[in-house]
Amino acid sequence: MRVVLSTFGSRGDVEPLVGLALPLRERGAEVVVCAPPDEDFAALLADAGVAMVPVGPSARELTRAAPATVSLPERAGQIIAAQFAAMSEVTQGADLLVATGAMPAAAGALSVAEKYGVRSVSVTFQQLTLPSRQRGPLAYRGKPFPPEITDIAQLWELDARSIDELFGAALNTNRAAAGLAPVDGVRDYVVGKQPWLATDPVLDPWTGLPELDVVQTGSWIRPDTRPLPPELTAFLAAGAPPVYVGFGSMALHGSTDVAQVALAAVRAHGRRVVLARGWAELGAADDRDDCFVVGEVNQQELFTRVAAVVHHGGQGTTTTATMAGAPQVVVPQLADQPYWAGRVAALGIGAAHDGATPTTESLTAALAVALSPATADRAREVAAQVRTDGVAVAADRLLAG
Repeated sequence: MRVVLSTFGSRGDVEPLVGLALPLRERGAEVVVCAPPDEDFAALLADAGVAMVPVGPSARELTRAAPATVSLPERAGQIIAAQFAAMSEVTQGADLLVATGAMPAAAGALSVAEKYGVRSVSVTFQQLTLPSRQRGPLAYRGKPFPPEITDIAQLWELDARSIDELFGAALNTNRAAAGLAPVDGVRDYVVGKQPWLATDPVLDPWTGLPELDVVQTGSWIRPDTRPLPPELTAFLAAGAPPVYVGFGSMALHGSTDVAQVALAAVRAHGRRVVLARGWAELGAADDRDDCFVVGEVNQQELFTRVAAVVHHGGQGTTTTATMAGAPQVVVPQLADQPYWAGRVAALGIGAAHDGATPTTESLTAALAVALSPATADRAREVAAQVRTDGVAVAADRLLAG
């Protein structure tokens, strides 16, 4: 069986596909991952021995670019066109395509599968793009209803129209060139009748429409057995557990001094710091020996050895910290990250920072919550409830048809 896994986005969009590719391959499937051409994604897949087809522009460069340098419809058109160009050959003759990532990317991948008559599954790593009667869509979280909107159902209708305005022309132009009929409703096309939700049911209980036959598998986390670097191991052993601070694939355009702020806040609690460079390229503000800077590292192992994890609220980092039993401070930057911050706070396993730009005072206060004994106890309690078999469940179900 040949399976194509497709995404476009940050590390948090690519890493889960690596996690899924391994059990699929163990079960006899031939697997290829279509992902942005960034060097760190290529290295990640090469390290796992998974074939990669580079698709579209660099996700890292798009993240680093100043906001609004390219309009969303233009960017969507570029990504969808790149998918038709790069994915057609690998999709022909495949048995299954799994589409994830941003809405236009998923729509493009599903269209390629449709062109070649390949069975497809649409997967999301957060439920905020799936219609619900209890919550508004991702694009409107934290915002007041527009004046003409009186209930959540109308807000979801507005969301669908907005998605069509942004991405409909780009998608249908490429579909027409491929000999496909136009799509009437991009969001409904991507969601389909049986969307998959690759999140943990304890951390992220499904609250959407009962008529959507959602398949919730658990999070797609790849078991990481890499040892920690010897220098980091020595740093961890030299004192009390430090606080980890890292913002993953976030460029942090509005928080140019976040490393200094984080160091000051952690030091205010008498703790040492492990600082992750990430795509924002954070570095130590001074040469004191209480801060250790890391690059690519086994977070699953590291998070079991820290007092708390300060991060941006990506689904992968949130789940990994939760599985490790590490208290969290989530400083959400965009998209679904405020949702994960809220889930961390609601479960009592950490604090949700108010806003994307922390100050020393605000982060010190949030850390006071995360570093409390009650939060540590609760984090360990929830960790024991989080399922660890999400990729195995997904692989078995995908191959069963």
